[in-house]
Amino acid sequence: MSELGPDDEREISAGPLPGDGDLDAGLRPRSLADFIGQPRVCEQLELVLHGAKGRGGTPDHILLSGPPGLGKTSLAMIIASEMGAAIRVTSGPALERAGDLAAMLSNLVDGDVLFIDEIHRIARPAEEMLYLAMEDFRVDVVVGKGPGATSIPLDVAPFTLVGATTRSGSLTGPLRDRFGFTAHMEFYETTELVRVLRRSAGILGITLLGDASSEIASRSRGTPRIANRLLRRVRDYAEVRGDGIVTVDIARAALEVYDVDELGFDRLDRAVLNALVRGFGGGPVGVSTLAVAVGEEPATVEEVCEPFLVRAGMVARTPRGRVATAAAWHHLGLTPPADALNASFGVRTREIATDSLFDDL
Repeated sequence: MSELGPDDEREISAGPLPGDGDLDAGLRPRSLADFIGQPRVCEQLELVLHGAKGRGGTPDHILLSGPPGLGKTSLAMIIASEMGAAIRVTSGPALERAGDLAAMLSNLVDGDVLFIDEIHRIARPAEEMLYLAMEDFRVDVVVGKGPGATSIPLDVAPFTLVGATTRSGSLTGPLRDRFGFTAHMEFYETTELVRVLRRSAGILGITLLGDASSEIASRSRGTPRIANRLLRRVRDYAEVRGDGIVTVDIARAALEVYDVDELGFDRLDRAVLNALVRGFGGGPVGVSTLAVAVGEEPATVEEVCEPFLVRAGMVARTPRGRVATAAAWHHLGLTPPADALNASFGVRTREIATDSLFDDL
């Protein structure tokens, strides 16, 4: 048997090598200067952080809201890096009891950043404890039960809470009001996603030629996380069925294999459009009925698929149910009926409400 070199070990090894599971973390920007997109948020955040550093104190508590995949977690880590502080990461669903939050707060040191993802899902007892910690840097721990219970006040080191939420409307008023700075993340333009892809390609060692980055960016639904995911899948296709170089033709062929069309619609998106147009004549139809037709849970259709279809002008949410627009009919190669909703001209825009109380009537 011939001896194997270091390069051969990767080809025969079945286990993960160092760095294989850290791709997403490795693509995260490390400073505000490296962060691409969200220029208004970055400008505001820079003022907040530099003002706090100039005063020698901790920044106000920060709330980051917006759809998933736009960089809220990356910004939280950048905040800690810019302040030269450690970051403690948790999530709202993990804080089921007040004791869980008290244990985490008691371990913070002066200037630490506490990042709570999906903060709108935090349990009410933990949320009420968080009020006092955010304002007075103090928590009250209740010991015992019944008439003999006593409250022990514990001081907490000054810290900065960074909360991230995809549903800012689900936050209670008292919690939202305690954040000194609130930023809303917007979807990215194609030109911004091109910059994201080129940066990621440089880190991953991927060669992008011509308009390959634009081709991937235009199908990424305005989301950097999706853009980076598609880039890795295109890389796989280029390495297996090509010479490893990503061209426009390679990108198109790869995305076709992964069922991502020119508008960024995937299999589920097209299934919903087909069911709505071909199965129910364009609607209106309730989300539960639509979910049964495509074999998915209603929450999956409503939270994963529907927001992008609405933003793309393919589907409208009305008090009577979901309605396909004329653009949806045209996208499927069909002629829309005369009374089809034409979202491009703003017809019935007041009826396109988020009043889900009547979605399934």
